[in-house]
Amino acid sequence: MDQNEYIEKRLDGQTEWYDKKAQSNHHWHKGLRILEIIIAAFVPFLAGYITGSAPLIKITIGFLGVLIVIITGIIGLCKLQENWIEYRTTCESLIHEKYLFETKTEPYNTQDPFPLLVQRVETLISKENTNWARYVTAKKEKKNG
Repeated sequence: MDQNEYIEKRLDGQTEWYDKKAQSNHHWHKGLRILEIIIAAFVPFLAGYITGSAPLIKITIGFLGVLIVIITGIIGLCKLQENWIEYRTTCESLIHEKYLFETKTEPYNTQDPFPLLVQRVETLISKENTNWARYVTAKKEKKNG
């Protein structure tokens, strides 16, 4: 794989993937948190209308409470905020490396900077993959333990 092919297929491809994943996790996290806040705001509002038995309002308040717990659980289980931050950090680090390389700025101000670029980019990607593998392993151990 030559330099242009590596940059186009590997570096740009990975940058695009991390960017899309960061955006997706960001949108899901913010959207679910906003929904959670809106639902939570309705609970005390509806509680003010309870008179006598008012079974429909009591059921609605209970249902809204269940929705809040579900949304909170999904946010925690999917680690949306953590993934968003991690993916964005990796994406921006890849972009940073590409700019340093293209401008021949340190550490790429050497005779043959391409192997260094590959090494640093692959380290960034490997770090992300290692973190994911640790998370999956920890999850399995927690499940089995």
